[in-house]
Amino acid sequence: MESERRSREVRERTMERSHQNRKGRGNHSSFSSSSQSTRIRNTKVSNFNESSSATNYATNNRSNAHDDPQWKPRRGNTSSSNNQKEKIKTEEDKEADSSDFPRLIGTCPFMCPESERSQRERLQDLAVFERLHGNPRKTSPALAVKKFCRTISAKHMQASDVRPLPVLEDTLAYLLNLLDSTDHPFEVVHDFIFDRTRSIRQDLSMQNIVDDKSIYMYEKMVKFHVISHLKLQRCRSSSNISSVHYLNMEQLTKALTSLYNLYDANRDSGTVYGNEAEFRSLYVLLHLDSNTQPMGESLSLWFRFVLHPIIRSKEMCFARNVLRFYQMGNYMRFFSTISAEASYLQYCILEPYINKVRALSLSCINNAGYKLHPYPLVHLSKLLKMKESDLEVLCNACGLETCADDMGNKLLPTKQTTFCCPKEGFQSYNFTGLEQFES
Repeated sequence: MESERRSREVRERTMERSHQNRKGRGNHSSFSSSSQSTRIRNTKVSNFNESSSATNYATNNRSNAHDDPQWKPRRGNTSSSNNQKEKIKTEEDKEADSSDFPRLIGTCPFMCPESERSQRERLQDLAVFERLHGNPRKTSPALAVKKFCRTISAKHMQASDVRPLPVLEDTLAYLLNLLDSTDHPFEVVHDFIFDRTRSIRQDLSMQNIVDDKSIYMYEKMVKFHVISHLKLQRCRSSSNISSVHYLNMEQLTKALTSLYNLYDANRDSGTVYGNEAEFRSLYVLLHLDSNTQPMGESLSLWFRFVLHPIIRSKEMCFARNVLRFYQMGNYMRFFSTISAEASYLQYCILEPYINKVRALSLSCINNAGYKLHPYPLVHLSKLLKMKESDLEVLCNACGLETCADDMGNKLLPTKQTTFCCPKEGFQSYNFTGLEQFES
């Protein structure tokens, strides 16, 4: 009996402890749930505060955007043109880090500062155009032109080493007169003008000259690079012509970008400069090939900021039509549009593409033509805007043979399997109707 009583007491105490343990676990679970809810609420509050801080930060940044010295207004915004003139930053500024340049007013009366002229005479560092009577150790103020210096620092630049605007205008006129020189190969002429015009742009930037006169100067310098784009394409005598052509394209895009910035900075009430539409159209023509983006920004984005009067101008309509015909492969409309409407500058940009389209048209006719009916070269030459003799040379360069009928008329047999684009590139062919651009 005693043992049964003890066993019963043990069982009762065990059950009591088990019950207390279950209660303890329940209270602990409730506490954990409460703590978890508290943590979730705290996390939500923390996230909200972080979101609010980020929103306030972004808002403050947007509100202070105009205070940023690197801020640039959108193209076409004419409400703050005066402020834009103070904030404009050209490509030459970026090259020489001229954002830290003090404001300078040049006083050099010559095309080349006296100190540089003397130093280059001593070092025999005179270009062929700067030598007095051909002497590599002697020059004169009428011949020497200031060289471009990449490592220039305006913090230590003297006003006597910087040319004022009137001197820069005279210097540019002198350089551009050399463009038609026949005493030296064009590569030599281009190398000299190429370097000295960069120096002109550098002096304009250091003095923060952004008025209408600087626009006209930039238009002339862009024109130089565009014409050089065509002439260098035709030069095959030099082995390094491809690198020269690349460098010219690089400076063309930089000068064109600076010119666009100057247009926008000096714009009043949505007015358009007289030559602006033509120079804006060059941007479209430079992006004719979708595989190349020489100026970085896509056309779809770029067009959003072009003023409507420019979009509707004949120069821009021409560029957009040529772009559409090129992308569609409509060679007939491509050539007829160029023949009827192209300006000289536009043709200089388009000329490298013309032979590509001609080769494409030959490939299409060769593949789609009826084998028993050869294509008359006299008719094809009219479509491709070239002489019949030049067309025969182009066919042979592309691996296509020509023949003649009983009357002596030249024909292009179709379905030939030997078509290929020449590895050495295309030679220059005249464009019928634009012979005045070929000189």
